[in-house]
Amino acid sequence: MAYDFDLYVIGAGSGGVRCARFAAGFGAKVAVAESRYLGGTCVNVGCVPKKLLVYGAHFAEDFEQASGFGWSLDQANFDWATLIANKDREINRLNGIYRNLLVNSGVTLHEGHARLIDAHQVEVNGQRYSARHILVATGGWPQVPDIPGREHAITSNEAFFLKELPKRVLVVGGGYIAVEFAGIFHGLGAETQLLYRGDLFLRGFDGAVRKHLQEELTKRGLGLQFNADIERIDKQADGSLEVTLKDGRKLATDCVFYATGRRPMLDNLGLENTAVKLDSRGFIEVDEQYQSSEPSILAIGDVIGRVQLTPVALAEGMAVARRLFKPEQYRPVDYRMIPTAVFSLPNIGTVGLTEEQAREAGHSVQIFESRFRPMKLTLTECQERTLMKLVVDADSDKVLGCHMVGPDAGEIVQGLAIALKAGATKRDFDETIGVHPTAAEEFVTLRTPVAG
Repeated sequence: MAYDFDLYVIGAGSGGVRCARFAAGFGAKVAVAESRYLGGTCVNVGCVPKKLLVYGAHFAEDFEQASGFGWSLDQANFDWATLIANKDREINRLNGIYRNLLVNSGVTLHEGHARLIDAHQVEVNGQRYSARHILVATGGWPQVPDIPGREHAITSNEAFFLKELPKRVLVVGGGYIAVEFAGIFHGLGAETQLLYRGDLFLRGFDGAVRKHLQEELTKRGLGLQFNADIERIDKQADGSLEVTLKDGRKLATDCVFYATGRRPMLDNLGLENTAVKLDSRGFIEVDEQYQSSEPSILAIGDVIGRVQLTPVALAEGMAVARRLFKPEQYRPVDYRMIPTAVFSLPNIGTVGLTEEQAREAGHSVQIFESRFRPMKLTLTECQERTLMKLVVDADSDKVLGCHMVGPDAGEIVQGLAIALKAGATKRDFDETIGVHPTAAEEFVTLRTPVAG
């Protein structure tokens, strides 16, 4: 049978665009459908605008610390509307870049909602197209619990487009999105509280990292409430919100921001017209080659619920393109040693096993740890401390994990991720000469284990 396309990609986010571009470069006839915005969550309502807001939130500290270096500043004023307008302009620029990347690589772009008709057909804007392979890369969508007053809450989707900065914000959640936005709102001047139903946020991260960040956020005056959850949200006559907690307490705020998880975006996708199966969490079930239970339909990225990070979706998209159209270059995605950053204030950077994971896996571990005040702060009143930690296998000397909380943690850990991926030992770290004076050199000067 002759198909209209060799590959039809539903979703022009990071993974979908990467797969489409490279498949077209390998000679395939490719189309992409997108109903919202080019670049997906990351570019539009995720990593990119969030990082821009994090930069904005950090200036308050910089202004405060400048006096220690001899700078006298007039009263600094922040304008939310200016930040959002400049952010929007940058995102529009990136949207154009994504459009050019697709079109210039020979990909056909269909701007509209694509729906599966069967295993080989999609319908967009009333038109049907057939394809040998269909890739679902529709990403995720934030979800708010079904509680009374949920319509008064916002998520990350709306936060980037608020007309003004709320005076009081209640952030609900314990993952990286909640922690990051709590830092953004607080840094920009809002009275901010972070509410989480568990004992401590960032479940799955190293225990020392979680505890250290809690201490630093508390120092900064960010309100942290653990073992707390919302029963209902009521809008008041003056437009403010009254939040009733499950323990009966009531909190007054102007904005309730939910960051309590994301679901796969499968709305009106037409999966019922195919043999595609979902797993117990509602994500598309795929094998190691990203093939669903319908052989012609593949899926990657957040919609499969594995590692929900943009660079992982990019790697998965590349793997699919190579396997289908350039098999001699195919290599599977290696999910071990994936570095990640949390752009909290201060930042977190991490790669490899946590201390808890290493012990659970049966490793005999040595822990090397350092907490220090960064050099930049020595001329200021700021008492923030940086944490650096290495988890080492005592038998093989191999470095199993590397963790940091402090300025530029993500930038530093990216480089160390290469070393860990290559199997570096603690001796390799010890024999590497440091760059002085930097915070990063601390990782190669950790000499005495603090625990074993």
